[in-house]
Amino acid sequence: MSAIRPDIVTFVHGQISNNARQPYAVSKKAGHPLSLRSCRFSYPPCAWGGTHRAGQGAFGNMCRGGRMFAPTKIWRRWHRAVNVTQKRHAVVSAIAASAVPSLVLARGHKIEEVPELPLVVSDSAEAVEKTNAALKILKQIGAFPDAEKAKDSHAIRPGKGKMRNRRYISRKGPLVVYGTEGAKLTKAFRNIPGVEVAHVSRLNLLKLAPGGHLGRFIIWTKSAFEKLDEIYGTFDKPSEKKKGYVLPRTKMVNADLARIINSDELNPYAKAAKRMALLAEAQRVKAKQEKLDKKRKQITKEEASAIKSASKTWYKTMISDSDYTEFENFSKWLGVSQ
Repeated sequence: MSAIRPDIVTFVHGQISNNARQPYAVSKKAGHPLSLRSCRFSYPPCAWGGTHRAGQGAFGNMCRGGRMFAPTKIWRRWHRAVNVTQKRHAVVSAIAASAVPSLVLARGHKIEEVPELPLVVSDSAEAVEKTNAALKILKQIGAFPDAEKAKDSHAIRPGKGKMRNRRYISRKGPLVVYGTEGAKLTKAFRNIPGVEVAHVSRLNLLKLAPGGHLGRFIIWTKSAFEKLDEIYGTFDKPSEKKKGYVLPRTKMVNADLARIINSDELNPYAKAAKRMALLAEAQRVKAKQEKLDKKRKQITKEEASAIKSASKTWYKTMISDSDYTEFENFSKWLGVSQ
């Protein structure tokens, strides 16, 4: 299984989805009345009289009836080019994520009755021609609830998109991937709401991860599933169809560091490492104390007792001279001689 990279999938999906945009722009004449074309002012007032419009400003984006700031043009850079290898990484990541039940459930698909993931059916499904037979296949493999969910979600779009040829919205159902060119199942599944069909050699990230979200519910035919290694290669063998492409390898098999550190297998080693760290810290403190002791001047017991007695004598003198009444006593306490 390839590495699952949601960051790459989100970026590539956002870039390639820009390529379907339709250019739009405001009219070149908007906000520029013909009667004011020859006016010498930067924001000319309307020259005609007799109405409220007379004397009002025009042209400027701050004026009522004026043009917008930086009018949009149709020669904007609408499309985006994405690196080929990056697109391939995104596709294989989306395929790998479709085999993880938790990601498929998190995306909202109804797979409680599905026997396993990835879900592979026999090649006899590619010969189905009628929609009724296709529905029977979906019921047999437990994928019918997901198709029903997509059908029941058909609703009118909120907002102004309903005026712009995007009137209805619906959830995504299962994606059926086949491996034989010209298979008849395309006509059988195309009339089921939410169900999409794709050939294994023409997998599209917009279908594998709609909205840039990983975990699309995919139904593979046997021939399609067997061609994946040929098309995208493995960790050790490059692809036969895409020159020089090798699956991206994960840096770690298990990325849950907390679980690895607290596992029973590593617990003795972790305790030993902690003990070694404590011993090293104690040794460092001891070495620092020894270094400081060498720098300090060593004194004898007699010298220490003499210093202590002198300090006591000075303290008694300070207490006796604290209630001074004359300057002489104060200067004596300070140790200043005139």
